[in-house]
Amino acid sequence: MAQRSDSESDADSCSSLPSSADNPSLIHSRNPDSNPNPTSSGSIPTLLHLSFNQNNACFAAGTDSGFLVFQCEPFKLQFRRDFLPQPRGAVGFVAMLFRSQMLGLVGPPNAGSDPLQPPMFPSNKLMIWNDVDSRCIGELSFRSDVKSVRLRNDRIVVVLQHRVYVYNFADLRLVHQIETAANPRGLCEVSHVVGPMVLVTLGLQKGQLRIEDYRSKRTKFVMAHDSRIACLTLTQDGRLLATASNKGTLIRVFNALDGSLLQEVRRGSERAEIYSLAFSSTAQWLAASSEKGTVHVFCLKAVSGLLGNDGSCAGAEQSRSDQPSKLSLSLLKGILPRYFSSEWSVAQFRLNEGLQYLVAFGLQKNTLMIIGMDGSFHRCQFDPVAGGEMTQLEYYNFLEPAEETS
Repeated sequence: MAQRSDSESDADSCSSLPSSADNPSLIHSRNPDSNPNPTSSGSIPTLLHLSFNQNNACFAAGTDSGFLVFQCEPFKLQFRRDFLPQPRGAVGFVAMLFRSQMLGLVGPPNAGSDPLQPPMFPSNKLMIWNDVDSRCIGELSFRSDVKSVRLRNDRIVVVLQHRVYVYNFADLRLVHQIETAANPRGLCEVSHVVGPMVLVTLGLQKGQLRIEDYRSKRTKFVMAHDSRIACLTLTQDGRLLATASNKGTLIRVFNALDGSLLQEVRRGSERAEIYSLAFSSTAQWLAASSEKGTVHVFCLKAVSGLLGNDGSCAGAEQSRSDQPSKLSLSLLKGILPRYFSSEWSVAQFRLNEGLQYLVAFGLQKNTLMIIGMDGSFHRCQFDPVAGGEMTQLEYYNFLEPAEETS
């Protein structure tokens, strides 16, 4: 990749392939044994980051010694990379590019605090890693920490605290930069279908979203919530957007093309931090995880009609035990607060409270995958009509040493 220097704001440089002296030492092969649990040396890595790839076929885990990539269905370890010496090879953020062996790696915050042990992956650099050659093939440097990264076949999106940078993947040329409100979580999503990108990130005001439609070359601002936005997700085609605020009680679904509100669903009555939101491939379902430990699946009736789907979730009964009855709602509509007329989740799955979990819909119909910062992988199935508690189909602890498994 050609070397390029950018002087605007936080962006410092885009440099070429690091020299061989800078390449980290590697252990573990790219073709592990068939056991789905990754570690074979008895050492259990510390998880720093988890993320699904663009089509939910795989997920990646950043650890204090490197990274791991897993296939979801059937569940198995694809490859593992440990960088020596530990902890210089810590990976605080890892982004996959579909099922390719191209990844974006960022070090954890304060990774360069020890001058005697400089990190292999600084927190202010995005390293483009090609696992076929087991080396970094390019990097983007900034004056502040990288908060998150989104990869497309044609674009690299880097999110900083107050700015989003869009680069051309082929030559790392800066093509767009966006100023945002404070964004410590690196909230940003992009579409992944072939063609011009749709990008959603924070606006300049509290509760505001900015939608960049590169197809129409239009920018739209949407006031999604009264309070700070805590989580967002986008459909593959960039047509639908779901958001949650730091209150975590309501989740809103918008038309990303015009910014109109399509549907509002309720996670619960108490405040909670929303960790993850995910649309199903048909956008008939929306899943959410929170610090309360319950994963919810919501039926998007209004959205299904808009997209022309078959509306198979339209008959689903909301099964939350503490929701008001439909009879009560019909009698008291217009009298009681909006809470009592809210749309609740159709299905739920209970996990440990306080732990961070990410959700994604599986390849099989009406299935959900859940990965946790405790090293857990769950695959569950929900009943789209009866609703209620989901059935667990599969469970793995992907950090458990292989010799301790049967």
